This record gives sequence, C-alpha cells and structure tokens, in this order.
Amino acid sequence: MFGYMGKLLRINLTENSIKVEDLDFELAKKYIGGRGLGTKILFDEIDPTIDALSPENKIIFINGPLSGTPTPTGGRYMVVTKSPLSGTIASSNSGGTWGARLKYAGYDGIIVEGKAKSPVYISINNSEVEIKDAAHIWGKMVGEATDILMEDKKRTNVLAIGPAGEKLSKVAAIMNDKDRAAGRSGVGAVMGSKNLKAIIVTGNLKVSLFDTDAVKAYVKDADKKIKDNPVTGQGLPAYGTAVLVNVINANGILPTNNFQEGVFLSAEDISGETLAEKYLIRKDPCHRCTIGCGRYTKTDKVEGGGPEYETIWAFGADCGVKNLENIIEANWWCNQLGVDTISTGATLAAAMELKSKGLLDHIDFEGHPLDFGNDDAIVYWTKKLANREGFGDEMADGSYRLCEKYGRADLSMTVKKLEIPAYDPRGVQGQGLNFATSNRGGCHVRGYMISPEILGLPAKLERLELKDKPVWTKIFQDLTAFIDSIGLCLFTSFALGAAEYADIYNSVVGTKWTADDILLAGERIYTLEKQFNIAAGILPEEDTLPIRLLTVPMPSGPTKGQVHRLDELLPEYYKLRGWDEKGVPTKAKLEELGL
Repeated sequence: MFGYMGKLLRINLTENSIKVEDLDFELAKKYIGGRGLGTKILFDEIDPTIDALSPENKIIFINGPLSGTPTPTGGRYMVVTKSPLSGTIASSNSGGTWGARLKYAGYDGIIVEGKAKSPVYISINNSEVEIKDAAHIWGKMVGEATDILMEDKKRTNVLAIGPAGEKLSKVAAIMNDKDRAAGRSGVGAVMGSKNLKAIIVTGNLKVSLFDTDAVKAYVKDADKKIKDNPVTGQGLPAYGTAVLVNVINANGILPTNNFQEGVFLSAEDISGETLAEKYLIRKDPCHRCTIGCGRYTKTDKVEGGGPEYETIWAFGADCGVKNLENIIEANWWCNQLGVDTISTGATLAAAMELKSKGLLDHIDFEGHPLDFGNDDAIVYWTKKLANREGFGDEMADGSYRLCEKYGRADLSMTVKKLEIPAYDPRGVQGQGLNFATSNRGGCHVRGYMISPEILGLPAKLERLELKDKPVWTKIFQDLTAFIDSIGLCLFTSFALGAAEYADIYNSVVGTKWTADDILLAGERIYTLEKQFNIAAGILPEEDTLPIRLLTVPMPSGPTKGQVHRLDELLPEYYKLRGWDEKGVPTKAKLEELGL
C-alpha cells in the first residue's frame, strides 16, 4: 500500500522483547494512521479504566501515510496513550523531523508495552532495533541526553523525556529534536512510568508514492496556496504563532491573570513583533515545511527553539508578566526539563490566584513569591515544578489537582483537567464549544474555531453569535482528526480545504476519496475517541467549561459583559453528531460509522 511502510514495531519492556508486525491495511484504510489508527489500536488493546501510569497502559508513536513524503509539512507524528492528567484519550502531535525519520527507518509506528526494570532507551537503525541501558542519560535534561545519543551518528533523530517525565509529572511532555514537543496530556509521564528515557531513530529508506507526478502537481499547487495565504504566507513566517498576541488582545479575549480579564495592557511587550525585533535569530521550520512558523531565539541567558504563542501567553498575560526575556527563559527550561508550556504556565497562574486569595499563606516561596506580574517567579517555579521540589511538587500534576487540594477547583481553568489555552471562550463562542467538547480536554487544536471567528478563514463568523457555531465546530473537529491522522500540520488548513487534502491523500495512497469521504473518516475517529472516554469513565457533564467563563461576565474590554452560552450550543452540537442529549453516541450513529 502506498504511503505506508507496512510495518509496526511492538516493544515489550517487561519482557525485553522486540517484534515486527505487518500493518493491517484494512484498519489503516478505515482509520488512516496517526491519531486515528493509534486510537483504534489503543482502544482494542487496553482496558480504558486502567491507571494511566501502570504497566498495563501502552504508548504508541505513530505516523500518518503522508509523514515522510514530499507533501507540505509532511513530518508530523502522534503520541497516543491514556492520559494521566485527564484520564481521557491522549493523542499529542509533534513536528520536527523525528516522525519522518521513523518512516525512513521502515516503520509506520511503535507500540510500547510494559515497564522496564531499570531505565532504558530504544535504538532503531532501519531493521536493527535494540533496547539499551539508559543509566548514563537518566536524570539528564533533554538537550544533553540528545547530544549524547546523537554522538557520531548521521541521519539520526532523538525523542526523549526530561526529568519531569522521569518524576511522573502529569504535565510532562515528550520532546523530539530537542525543542519540538508532543506537549499536552502528560504523555511524558507515561514514558517515565515505563522507565523509557528515549527513542533514537536512524533511517535512509524512501516512502513509496502511488502517483509521483500527481503528488508533484498537487504539492506545487498546495505550496502556492500556502504562500499566497495571508496567515501562512505572511503572518506566521514573519512573526511565528506569536503574531496572534496583539490580534487576540485587540478582541478582548487574551486571558489575563488566570482568566480574570481579557485584555493585557502590556501585550505589545510580549508580541510576536517584539520577539522578532529583539530576540529572533532565525526561523526554525519543521520537516518539509513551507510556512516556517518555528522560532529560534536568544537572550543573554538562553538560546533555543520557541517560544510559541500559547507559551508566551501562559507565562506572560496569564501570569501578568510582561518581561519577554524571562518568558523565553521559562520556555527554554520547559523544553529542557520536558514539561508542557501551556499547562505549566497556566498552573503557575492558578497558584498566583490562590495566593492572592490568601490560600497559600503557609507556603514557603523561597524568596520567589507567586504573585501576578512577578517575572522572576515564572522561571524559578517552572524549574521547581518540573523537578518536583518544594511547592513545585504540589503544582507538578497540573492546576486542577492543585486548586482542588485547596478547596477552589473553580480557579483551575481546565476542561477535563487539561488547561485551556490562550483564548477566552466568553468572546469566541465557537472556540468555547470546541474546548468543552474536545475529547482530550481543554485543547485549541482539536477544532481551531479561531480561524473563522477571528481570522476570517475560510469565512468570517461573528465571534459572539451562536448561529451555525455547532455545525462549524463539528466540521473543524472532523477535518482536524483527518489532518492529524495523515501526518500533516494543522496550519495548512488556513490555506487548504477538504478537497485539496483529498487530492493530496489520493495521489500518495492511491484512493479515490472525496471531501465528504475524509470528513466521514474524521467523524469516525472523533467518535471513537468519545467512545474511549465513555469507557474510561469520563462523565457526560465533563463536556463543560470552568464556571467562571459560564457565569462571570467579562469585566472590561471589547468582550465586556459576555459569558459563554454553552447551554444553548450543546444540544444542537450533540444532535449534529448523532449523539443523545447527554453526549453519548447513539447505536444508529455507531453503526453508520462502522464502530
């Protein structure tokens, strides 16, 4: 089958065994690859009720059929497992080059089972696969561990966890190529629970294409559309994702001081424009990327990849901090120690509000008080959180568990215990609906309604209106599930539509799918994820937003007086999905989707 390598690695760390299995092409056709196929394999092979940090959980590193091909941004891969942070399905996406390299080694994915007796790493060099001792890199930061594993090797990429994953922080990330992150849902803790420090991949094979000439033609067309688009051809290449700081702030939806406000008065100080002017060294694109939104920055203290928009927001506006140098440094420590920047910054912000209400008066802040606006605190406590030191140990499992401990779970700005990113739902009704219904919790990239509601792509929707928001949200969620499954970057959807994705997919794989076919595949994947969550015990009432966003009107700015009207949107959304009034897929819908 074209686009696939036809092989999966199954590695059991308990048994110290390695098996090569043939890819089930019927399953691949139905669930595509990446997010879709990874979810299907996980659902079939584990009990969704297990402890996510137990040896019974599995962690799957999986490509899509377009990963490693000449298609635009064809280098994405997914990490699929049960989340220790939320208890939901976790499917975290990452770029860089590691995913493509796994394809070049001859594999569509790796299924890791069990738990090693002591720290190990996996070494893959085409058909040579070994489980090796990792005592010499256990405890080391991501950058140092990567350098050690890459010594004297060419065409090699490294995926690794940092100390946060080793110490089972529920906001731990998995890093690849040093500063690319499968960041959300605590997937790094699952690797740590298995005593798996890293996976190093070397490969030089090629991915077969169904119609090379057609691929070239469609790629040429897609590249042109990406370059001609104002977001992917101008804004993102020039200023990275942080181009959004001023845009989102101008709409009054830049969450400030733990979502207490929607306007940050110092937004210009932390904007993408300021980042480019003062700290940008170069663009840092992922594999086969024509957009180049990645940033490589330098301050007097640190140098490396990032920060992204959500990172700048989390450590900046959400914590009331306007010092961009310290935000860059906090991002660097997140990459080195291996924690999710969104959850880490948002957890610090929640701690700041707890402190402001007198609930942390007994805490020793070691001379670095967690007060809104304290730019020193964001760096100091990021390191403490990732290393589980002092009060950092209480924050290491995310804001929900922290706030719940102090009797104020309502101060955790989370959905299903996953921290909401940098868009206040009170001013973007569709994005808020996506947050509430996202299968992995508070996630913006499961259905990026900011595109039509703020950026006007592919059409402009009034951000405060409810009309048509459920149908748009469903379409965006289904299309995103397909994009995540084929191995391309979501940012291509600013310039490309379902028809273009169908053309590119067909030319690589050899199918004759239409735009409707790919949306149906996306719906199947999204519904399967919902089924996993239901089986895992995620309650219907968890399709909601923090009470503050539903009941407390925005106090000032362009969104003043607004709340999110979720109760008016959910019934229509569930009906469109073929789910019952509680959000449970009906038998008829499951049969229609072949589930």
